[in-house]
Amino acid sequence: MISFKTKVAAATGHRLAQLVVALLPALLAAPASAQLDRATTQQTQADQRAAQSQNTINQTRDQTADSANKYAQAVGEAESLERFNAQLADQVKSQMGEIASIEKQLTDIETTNREVQPLMQQMVDTLEQFVKLDVPFLIEERTNRVAVLKTLMARADTPISEKYRKILEAYQIELDYGRILEAYDGRLPGAGGEFRTVEFVHLGRISLMYRTLDGSETGYWDQTQKKWVPDSSYAEAIQEALRVARKNGAPELLTVPVPAPQEVRS
Repeated sequence: MISFKTKVAAATGHRLAQLVVALLPALLAAPASAQLDRATTQQTQADQRAAQSQNTINQTRDQTADSANKYAQAVGEAESLERFNAQLADQVKSQMGEIASIEKQLTDIETTNREVQPLMQQMVDTLEQFVKLDVPFLIEERTNRVAVLKTLMARADTPISEKYRKILEAYQIELDYGRILEAYDGRLPGAGGEFRTVEFVHLGRISLMYRTLDGSETGYWDQTQKKWVPDSSYAEAIQEALRVARKNGAPELLTVPVPAPQEVRS
């Protein structure tokens, strides 16, 4: 016969067995969950380390690419500076040549001034003498032109080229006078020193004639005697010459007084 204690022990053992059986899945599941957590933690840490490594790699790559770009840019700038320096060297060389040329020109100009200035003064003096000895047409205008040239020659602020141009211009005007028929009003000196306003007409340097405004007197310049000669026989010729010179008639054959030919002596 089983005693009461035996029954109680048996009952207690049975409940303990049930409790063990009930806790067994939890006891078995606990290690697996811990392992999973550790594995998850390790994977997360590995991912973080991998991400950090990738960031480090990206930064290193970016720094390398940036350094390569800076190097390429520095090389390009160095090559550009070398080309620029070469161009500057060529420009400096060219400028040095120009400076040397200008210095030589300045020296030549000084020499030219010393040589040309007396020559131009001689040209002005010759022109003045020529006007005095020439047929006295437009005498005031021509005399004033020479006076302007003499004043111009004495001015230090006028370039030598301008002086030379004015002299050549005056010579060209005198040259043109020799091949034109021209009429103009002017003053004719009289025997007593008085002046009369008359009409002049000159055919080049061949003939210079005059007629008073009322037409009562006509005459011409005698280049041989260097004086004015009244001569009414040329009245019609002078009238015709005045008409043609003033474009009041068509050009035609004119009869004008001319100086007699002179013997040329060598």
